Amino acid sequence: MKTILITGCSSGFGRDTARYFLEREWNVVATMRAPDPDVLPRSDRLRIVALDVTDPESIRRAVDAAGPIDVLVNNAGIGVLNALEGMAMDTVREVFETNTFGTIAMTQAVLPQFRQRQAGVVVNVTSSVTLKWLPLLSVYTASKAAINAFSETLALELTPFNVRVRVVLPGRAPETRFSEHARGRMQNGIPEPYADLAQRVFAGWEQATAVTRSLDVAEAIWRAATDPACPIRLAAGEDAIALMP
Repeated sequence: MKTILITGCSSGFGRDTARYFLEREWNVVATMRAPDPDVLPRSDRLRIVALDVTDPESIRRAVDAAGPIDVLVNNAGIGVLNALEGMAMDTVREVFETNTFGTIAMTQAVLPQFRQRQAGVVVNVTSSVTLKWLPLLSVYTASKAAINAFSETLALELTPFNVRVRVVLPGRAPETRFSEHARGRMQNGIPEPYADLAQRVFAGWEQATAVTRSLDVAEAIWRAATDPACPIRLAAGEDAIALMP
């Protein structure tokens, strides 16, 4: 029976991906900054482990507690939505610490066991905004685009060790709390010169009919984890698939 470690399982994509793999008889190590046993159904194949991907000691403890794993899913991430002029550099650093450096640090922590066993899969969850750029998302897009490039380069590096790297790119998912959290990092709001632009962006989101479900992302991660023949980049959701070149 295989084991998957998923970061960011307290809600959204991570939670629903953990449930998806549990339903398919995998062992699941679901990690969260603040572990909550009620987030997922009780199972003998489920372990909930505390993890803050920005803390090296937390990463070490979580990887040690997980033991041997077959698949790492780097899903933990935070959003930010604002014009660059209105964004504090502390917020910029916070986004990169989680989305970019956290993903890299988690991957680095599991690679020794993958390399030694000559087997393993790393699945990095990024975003379809790296396929079609949108205003007010410059910092978030940059943090995720960096992981796209990181993943494709790392895939070449790990090929001799039979370790696969895949990227899942979800579209906009209204059922998750991403937009709520992203807007919460606006600090003092959108700068006035950008207010009209922001209004148009928000209106476009409200009118969009093609969106991504958490199930779409879980299915894409399943394919990335189990199908050696799948492409390195997998779009998840109707809107994301439409953007793939």
